[in-house]
Amino acid sequence: MTTEPIRDIEDTTALAMYYKKRGEYRNYVLIIMGMYTALRISDLLGLTWNDVFDFKHSQIKKTLHLTERKTGKIQILALNVEIISALTLFASKLQTPVYPGGVLFKSRKTEKAIGRIQAYRIIRHAAEELSIKHRISCHSLRKTFGYHAWKKGVSPAIIMEIYNHSSLAVTRRYLGVTQDDKNEVYLGLDLML
Repeated sequence: MTTEPIRDIEDTTALAMYYKKRGEYRNYVLIIMGMYTALRISDLLGLTWNDVFDFKHSQIKKTLHLTERKTGKIQILALNVEIISALTLFASKLQTPVYPGGVLFKSRKTEKAIGRIQAYRIIRHAAEELSIKHRISCHSLRKTFGYHAWKKGVSPAIIMEIYNHSSLAVTRRYLGVTQDDKNEVYLGLDLML
């Protein structure tokens, strides 16, 4: 079974807000960053506070610099207002202050980051509670980024670059284009004056 992007904006909003409303800010940031950065879960879980927090100026950084674990390629990502806001809230709600080597998505039991299985459980639990019926996994967040970028008119070639894919064919599969998406093009095209 293939993981799908979350196509409905109401579902993406509900998924992100699920943990924010419950005061579970680590999980909230995980979902926000997953949807807005298009990073693989292994790269997300590898982030430290040093990656996102400017300790000299005591604020969230505007960009994230990292080397992708899978490809070894360097990524530079602009952090949008949603990510900066979520990280600022998260940092303010922590019981202990952030420190440079501290992992961003810290386990409640150890000083290490949560694992992929726990990240999956977090995302899956919220999706189930919200009755989001798609095949949702950690990778759904990455695919959601591309799908919504494409729907907003971003060129698949640019999305391919963001994903660091080797071909446009791989990116096309990630976008999860449905018959409804194709019908929208057929029905919305106006070629006459």
